[in-house]
Amino acid sequence: MEKEYSIAMSLFDYIPVVIYLLGSWTIIKNLKNKMNKISLILYVLGACLVGGAGILKATYKILYALHIGDFEWMSNQFFTNQAIGLLLTGIGITMFVLKPNKNTAYSFLPTMALVGMMVVGTGAMDASLCYIANKMKKRNAMVCFIISFFMYICMGYLSSKDFAQSYMNWIAEIVNLCGQVLFFSGASILDKAGLKDYQ
Repeated sequence: MEKEYSIAMSLFDYIPVVIYLLGSWTIIKNLKNKMNKISLILYVLGACLVGGAGILKATYKILYALHIGDFEWMSNQFFTNQAIGLLLTGIGITMFVLKPNKNTAYSFLPTMALVGMMVVGTGAMDASLCYIANKMKKRNAMVCFIISFFMYICMGYLSSKDFAQSYMNWIAEIVNLCGQVLFFSGASILDKAGLKDYQ
């Protein structure tokens, strides 16, 4: 079945990816000297997986729209890499918030289904960021992270639908954009409130 990807929609697909990466970079630059190496590596690796997955998916759409080719692997990798990436960011930021002692052993066994990984990872990340926002008395940032979480859940649901139709892509793009804007807004609020000094 022929997919309905326009050049405008394909270019639009890059916007939430860039906003997500900006939000993640905002968190990383503020907390990189406070997170232990394992939590920082997990968070950065997860953010890179999510960002890379989004870039490949957007590039797939634009190559398809320009009739250059139908490189399905670029599209098919998205859900897996996004789910794993979100889980890693969630584990990384949660490890930072919990501040485990040096004797704690870390193990990562990816046995959950992909949807479960996305929910757990995003939930852990947003819950931890809400915890930080609450301690910093930035309730507006908490609201951003909470709504962003539900946008991610909507994206997980939409990822299981048929994306051959143009309107489904536009719905997913708008939900994704809203979620990433909220995530970046929350990260920016914490940044301006002095996240780098968070204890």
